[in-house]
Amino acid sequence: MSVVSTVATALGVAEEVVREVRAGELALEVERSNLPALADRVFLGLEGRLLSLFASDERQATGRFVVRQVWSLPGHRTFLHVAAPIDPALPSFPSISAKYPVANWFEREVMDLFGLVPEGHPNLARVALHDDWPEGAWPLRKDFPADRIVPRVQGDFHPFRPVTGEGVFQVPVGPVHAGIIEPGHFRFGVAGEPILYLQLRLFYVHKGTEKRFERLPWRHGVFLAESISGDTSVGHALAYAHAIERLANVEPPPRARALRVVLLELERLYNHTADIGGVATDVAFSVAASRAQTLREGLLRLQDDLFGSRLMRSVVALGGLRRDVSPEGLIKLRKHLEHFGKEFDDLIRLLNDAGSFGDRVDGTGILTQQAARDLGIVGMAARASGLDMDLRRDHPHDAYEGLRFEVPVEQGGDVRARLTVRAREVAQSLSIVRQVLDAMPPLSSASFRHPMPTRLPPRASALGWAEAWRGPCTHWIATDERGEIARVKITDPSFLNWPGIVQAVPGNIIPDFPVINKSFNFSYSGNDR
Repeated sequence: MSVVSTVATALGVAEEVVREVRAGELALEVERSNLPALADRVFLGLEGRLLSLFASDERQATGRFVVRQVWSLPGHRTFLHVAAPIDPALPSFPSISAKYPVANWFEREVMDLFGLVPEGHPNLARVALHDDWPEGAWPLRKDFPADRIVPRVQGDFHPFRPVTGEGVFQVPVGPVHAGIIEPGHFRFGVAGEPILYLQLRLFYVHKGTEKRFERLPWRHGVFLAESISGDTSVGHALAYAHAIERLANVEPPPRARALRVVLLELERLYNHTADIGGVATDVAFSVAASRAQTLREGLLRLQDDLFGSRLMRSVVALGGLRRDVSPEGLIKLRKHLEHFGKEFDDLIRLLNDAGSFGDRVDGTGILTQQAARDLGIVGMAARASGLDMDLRRDHPHDAYEGLRFEVPVEQGGDVRARLTVRAREVAQSLSIVRQVLDAMPPLSSASFRHPMPTRLPPRASALGWAEAWRGPCTHWIATDERGEIARVKITDPSFLNWPGIVQAVPGNIIPDFPVINKSFNFSYSGNDR
């Protein structure tokens, strides 16, 4: 059976209803009342994972809103895009959050930004908008001016869980933190030292990035995508570029696709190394922390030398890359990574041999496999809790098809497991880069960039994705009647992963929180956008 036939049969719909928009991307339109039943069929019949849920304002073209879901179907190496039209006179849709908690924040964000209410949602409190944002001002509707100055109002205080029980206290932390860190509010409920529960309040640095994309020429979008989360400039730039390239039916040259893999794996290497050092810092293991930061700095200097940017900004381009790497540069990269691998192995041995380090990370901050699955946790955090998923393997992009690598999976779900997954991923990344360098297509005048068309197809859409170091980055892009950007939906892995720390922290003590938090390493900026 074809993929279309298999998916249609599992969903209980006619085969002609499921459209193959392009390779690896299926689309289906349903009535809004069918969304819960369809979610059941995707989850149970196709073992699908919800990667994104959002809305679009299409009243000017069709007189309706649309609620959309993007499901990963790894067993079929395809994505399923489900669209349900919403009548503006009845601005609501049935919630699936009670059964599938991964949809919780997504549905509340749709309510905040579009004014579409998820009926039956167990918690209709705001998530993206704060208390002083006025009612009825829905910023992602088309009739909301992007330059509008919104007057602040006196809003109700965010409904945190109240303190109950003898000897139970609340400990607020943030939103302003010590050091160079973005804002987020954490409220701990404690009885003595043990943490009973944790509540989050984020979105203090919401930048309106998705609205900004609508005012930006599509050729300039890579620069904005790189700014979504500073430590994931390559991941988001690639997700955006993939979506535009799929819209334009453009495939970058083989050498550009190979070098994109190198860029993404280098980003994985320096971030995993920095986070391992960060955990060592939080447990006062200064020798290991210093070695990790030295290794990270060496990678950043190498990246600056090869690509002209320490964090590899302005390297990814639509149709390929902005610059190539000379044969001498590739030799230098290979030698540096050989040295890096040996030094990194020494760092991991140093950590594993330290009993006091093990005391702080073993059994700390456990996220169970069931909780990770229910919450839709992705990336490294999911793999540390026993969930085997990776878009590089399940939905190969760029030159990952044909590469040999293992997806590291650990079962412990604690800080140690997350560190172990990072260490194992570093080894896999080094192997991936070596394979790419061994098979690198030759350098030529047209080897690193394919020309883009003058305009994109009108009233079309495409999904772009990349398995970044933290997890999958996805960009869904739709065009208007002129072929310009009408909607961009950004899903950063931190948006999916932040709820996981609420489940991982109870039972630990507050001094363990920095260690647990660093072992996940969420992005405030990527989450808030």
